[in-house]
Amino acid sequence: MSGEEEPAGLFGAEEEPGSPPEMMAEEECLLKKMEISVSEAEKRTGKNTVNMQETYTSYLIETRSLENPSDGQNSLESLWRRYSEFELLRNHLSVTYPFVVVPPLPEKRAEFVWHKLSADNMDPDFVERRRIGLENFLLRVASHPTLSQDKLFTTFLTQENGWKEAVNEAGLQVKTDSRLKALNATFRVKNPDKRFTELKHYSDELQSVVSHLLRVLARVADRLYGVYKVHGNYGRVFSEWSAIEKEMGDGLQSAGHHMDVYAASIDDILEEQEHYADQLKEYLFYAEALRAVCRKHELMQYDLEMSALDLASKKQQCEELATGVRPPETVRTFSLKGVTNKLFGQETPEQREAKIKLLEEQIEEGEEQLKETNLESRDFVQKAWQEIERFKEQKNRDLKEALINYAVMQISMCKKGIQVWTNAKECFSKM
Repeated sequence: MSGEEEPAGLFGAEEEPGSPPEMMAEEECLLKKMEISVSEAEKRTGKNTVNMQETYTSYLIETRSLENPSDGQNSLESLWRRYSEFELLRNHLSVTYPFVVVPPLPEKRAEFVWHKLSADNMDPDFVERRRIGLENFLLRVASHPTLSQDKLFTTFLTQENGWKEAVNEAGLQVKTDSRLKALNATFRVKNPDKRFTELKHYSDELQSVVSHLLRVLARVADRLYGVYKVHGNYGRVFSEWSAIEKEMGDGLQSAGHHMDVYAASIDDILEEQEHYADQLKEYLFYAEALRAVCRKHELMQYDLEMSALDLASKKQQCEELATGVRPPETVRTFSLKGVTNKLFGQETPEQREAKIKLLEEQIEEGEEQLKETNLESRDFVQKAWQEIERFKEQKNRDLKEALINYAVMQISMCKKGIQVWTNAKECFSKM
């Protein structure tokens, strides 16, 4: 019924010969034609939609065309956007391209933070990290072969006024599937595609393991902060001790200085660790983007099954009218048609023929609609699986790089600790 192809296994599909249109368009993505950055953030105060005063952060988007650099037309352009406008853009992309694993936005409020880090969404450090995340989101979209071609995305980058109205005119609300319908589809689809079922399970597992890893990072950060800051006590004690010693004074004073430097270095270390945590958080949120693709497929499959059932019902009605034979019923139920026949008599042959003709027309339309829906479903599955493959390659590359860099950071941190105590040893040796 669904016209599904043979499952190839999660993240294990072999590529078809030839290049799909999406991959061919990779070279024509917007990032090849335009420089994009979110260069700064600014705290502002204004009135919201219900005329209440509010404080919010606005972000400066700067773009520069890379085409025809010699004609002098590639000057820097800039405009300001709020976080809520980024949310509207992502919603538009998710609804317009349901087969795409749309890049996530950075968190709106800080999660998985170690206790010394502020969770206030107006905290300057958090705002700066969100600025970097928003820039990364725009670069992800601009480098995507499909999303980067979206006209409203280009408008978002280049036209400050009238953008929201353009999104509303595109019918975002009309296109958005109701959550109730999505929930209904999840529980009532009779023939789910095994690949998408496995993908949904994988996204749940990915979200779970990344969440646990982020909690471990937060606990390690807490412990590290304490250990490093306690080394500052060495510095204080050695400095006090040096004041009462003549021969040992200089050595103790120098060792204390090394300990003070070591204790102060934790701030830069944890700032770097937050950078790696943000990279992990992006894939925490990517898990929901994967589930969104699965939900859309469930909706399409549910609509397909409902259309097939409706068509089968009409064919049965047509057959009953044509033969005058009804299928046996195990339970006698109330029938408005039966009451009408008893009150006004049986329908005439002409009436029966008219009903049969109407049903035949509806069946013909239903068959055409079912065929069209089936083709749409096949097209969705093909495009979605190309997207999953693209996402898999990106995920493996990004997380491998992030984990390697995190390990390098830990090694460097340990080497610095060894160096500090080596320096302290030399100071003690000279006493």
